[in-house]
Parts: sequence; C-alpha cells; structure tokens
Amino acid sequence: MKYPIGIQSFERIIEDGYVYVDKTHLVYDLTHSGGIYFLSRPRRFGKSLLVSTLENYYLGRKELFKGLAMEKLEKEWNVHPVFHVDFNGGNFKNAGELEKKINFIISEWEKQYGLTGHAEELGLGDRFTEVLCAAHEQTGRRAVVLIDEYDKPMLDVLDTDVTLEDRHRNVLKAFYSVFKAADKHLQFVLLTGVTKFSQVSVFSGFNQPKDISMDARYETLCGITQEELDRYFTEQMAEMAATNQCTPEEIRQTLKLQYDGYHFSKKMTDVYNPFSLLNALDSMDIRNYWFSSGTPTYLIRLLAHFKENMNELTGKYYPPEEFIDYKADVERPLPMIYQSGYLTIKDYDMRRNRFLLDFPNNEVKNGFLTALVAAYLQPQKQLSNWIDDVVDALEAGEADTLCTLFTSFLASIPYTMRRKEDETEKERYFQYTFYLIMRLISVYTVYVEKVQSQGRVDCIVETPQYIYIFEFKLDGTADEALQQIEDKGYAREYATDSRKLFRIGAVFSSETGTIGEWKTVTNQ
Repeated sequence: MKYPIGIQSFERIIEDGYVYVDKTHLVYDLTHSGGIYFLSRPRRFGKSLLVSTLENYYLGRKELFKGLAMEKLEKEWNVHPVFHVDFNGGNFKNAGELEKKINFIISEWEKQYGLTGHAEELGLGDRFTEVLCAAHEQTGRRAVVLIDEYDKPMLDVLDTDVTLEDRHRNVLKAFYSVFKAADKHLQFVLLTGVTKFSQVSVFSGFNQPKDISMDARYETLCGITQEELDRYFTEQMAEMAATNQCTPEEIRQTLKLQYDGYHFSKKMTDVYNPFSLLNALDSMDIRNYWFSSGTPTYLIRLLAHFKENMNELTGKYYPPEEFIDYKADVERPLPMIYQSGYLTIKDYDMRRNRFLLDFPNNEVKNGFLTALVAAYLQPQKQLSNWIDDVVDALEAGEADTLCTLFTSFLASIPYTMRRKEDETEKERYFQYTFYLIMRLISVYTVYVEKVQSQGRVDCIVETPQYIYIFEFKLDGTADEALQQIEDKGYAREYATDSRKLFRIGAVFSSETGTIGEWKTVTNQ
C-alpha cells in the first residue's frame, strides 16, 4: 500500500495509486449546501487535501472520482471557474511579503481573463471582484474560491511584531471584502486555517463565513475515524503486529492511545491524526510524528505571557465562547491551544452547554508537556531517560527507587527557576511542577485524575501489577499526606483489587526545591 504522506494533491493521490480514505460523500453534502464556509483544523490534518479535492470536483474532473462515493452522487459535473489561494508556502515575517504574494496571484488571474490596466487604480479587493465578475460572465457559471491556511500571515507574526500583525489584518480584510462585493458571482467559498480570528476579525464588516469547525455533519471531513481505520487498514495493522511481535488488537489499541482522541463536535466521534497514523503504518513504528514535524513555538511564547498554568486549563469544562469565538491574543491562549490541536473536546455537558478540554492522545500529551517542562523547569537531567527510569520503577514496584528518582530530578532544576515570591507563588509552582511530571509519566501508565473545583488532582498511577496513590504536600509532613489519602478515601475503589497498592506521602521543600520527606505504606 502506498501512503500519501505529505501529499496534498487529490489528483496525484488518485493518479499515482496512493490510498485515499473516501470523504467525497461529505464533499458532496457540503458543496450542495452552497455558501461561504470556514473550517478550522490542526496543521497536517488534511485541510489542503480537502481543498484540492474540492478544486478537482468543481473543475469537473469526473475521471478522478471513479469508484468513490461522489461518482454515484453527482449527476451534472458542472465546470466552474476556481480561484485557489494557498498561503502555506509563504514566509510573512517580512514586511510587504503578503502584499506581493496577493498582487502576483491577482495579476495572474487578470491575465487569464483579459483584465489589464487597473492594478494602479484599484485595491486588492476591488481587483479580485473584477476577476470574479469577468469569470462569471465569460464562463456562464459562478466562481469558486478556495483559500488554504488563510491565517498563516497572522500566525507568522503573532506576538512578535504588532505593527506587521495589524498591517496583515488590514491587507487580508481588503482582500476578503470580495465576499460581499462579488456575492452574486460566487458559487462556493471555503477558507481553511488553524485559528479563527474574531472580534477584530479580517472578516468584520461583510459576509461572515459559516463556521463548520464544530458542525457534527462535517466533523470527520478531515482526519481518519475508527471505522475508516478498520475498513482501509486491517491488513496493514496485521502486518505491523507481526513486525512488532504482538497481536493485531494490541496494535489497534496502541494506535488508538497514541493518535486517536480528537473530537470536533458534540457528537464526539473519535478522529485520528492522519499524518501520524499514516506515518506509523508506513514505517511500522510508533513515534511522535505529528509533534516532531513542527514545535509549537508560538504557543510556548503565548504561555510565557499567560498568568495561568496548563494544570489550570486542562481537565476543565468551558462554555463554547471561551475557546471557539474569541479574539486571539497573548492573554487568552486557550482558544489557540485548542484550535492548534494540543487540546480537544473530551466530554460534553448538554444541560450546561459546557465542553471538557484535555489532551487528545499520548503523542500530543507527551510532546507538549515535554516542551513545557523544558521551558518551565529547565532541568539539567535528560528528561526522556528519567521518565523511562520512573516507569521502570513503577512497573517493578520499587517505591524507594521512585523517591530517589524524584529527588534527583527536582534537584536538577536550577535555583533561579523556582518561584519564591510569596506563598501563593510557591504553591502554584509546587502544584504545576508535579502536574507536569505526573502527566508525562501518565503517557506510559494508567493515570486517574479526579477533577476538582480548584483544579488539583489526586494522583493514582496503575500498572498491571501495582497501584500507586500519591499525595504531594508543600512544606508539610509525609504523615499529613498519608492521612489525607485515608481521609479522602482514595484507596476505597481498590479494596477488592488483587494488585499491590502503595500509598505514598511526599513532601516538597520550597527551601531546597526537592523532596524533603517520603513515606510509603502498602496493603501487604
């Protein structure tokens, strides 16, 4: 099987015999609803392939859809003039780059439709409107506009150059003004991107695109569902199982934990990250493909401004307006973290119209938290090696070794990184440090979190043979920590469990920055 890794051309995938997960029934539904649409999905999630599929459909290339759902659904195959703008390849950190790119694109369209001489007289939006009008008149059919990664000119300079950010917003605003001016000449419009900029929007003042990012009808338009994985890749999972000397079901569950878990509507259909899944099947190896393909540097920058920590953002319920309709700025990074794919919907409370947000899967959790630990704590120890040692100790039931490992890791954090301004900051630093550490460990073990109103979690780690209940205290005593485990009844649900259970009370010293006291009680 040929995997279309990094290939965003629908035409090439079909003609060169790459596997294509058929989404054309959804494309048919979308295109026959008409209108102006916006779709947000994380990077490398198939947005560009979707745009290419739409382009070939509207160009009437019926032969490319042979054997797909669209072949039976579409009867007319009308050919429309298509205007495709792709901001993926541009580097918009330099002033004037955006204007040059748009001017070049429009100039090429003007040549195609015999429009010359207006470049100096009209703005970008008016020139584009003239092109669309000419295309409609000359072909007899309304135009289709497809804009891929519309927000890249904004993201490239977000939190680095406010002046250029404003300039780009105004340029795009003028360009997109075509949606109102040329409405009668438009058959279909789709803009894709990672983020949705609203309030100070590039779309304000004219026709707003309909946001289908959380529309249950189109939640699987990009990405791969469990049903699609089982239908298209059963043989490949069996081959991968043989290569890794395990069962196909074990491989299926491993792939699910590593790459599944995205949800894009209240319907809560599981969606796999297609880039990582296809890479894993192709290489027969489980690795962090998506996260390694690009570090979220702008998110780390944003978090540096933010007054809350990730443990105060994850595992909480939010109204939709707090992470969907928003103004992108450094003081409120939650929407960008969500729309960039580092958090996803994990539950929906219909009565209160609230969504639970958390990491989608182990790949994202591991990659994002590793980046945060490196930026926040700056430990001198090699983090991946330390995590491996901790997991080994957990799986071997070596509680004393865990104490040594925690002590040495915390001692490796530079003194200057510790927050000591006041008691509140000491407490937040203590909570966040252990949150980051335990969430990283949870990638490799079963980790139970009890969501509480204050955001604190009770830490329970399970392995096939052992259960660990941790209670961390700041400048207290290990006995107080152990007593809290008893008072809150954390161990009750494991009363009939045959595994050995460890109750661990650990004290973090704000003075030394490491473990001050550690006590372990077992049920055997």
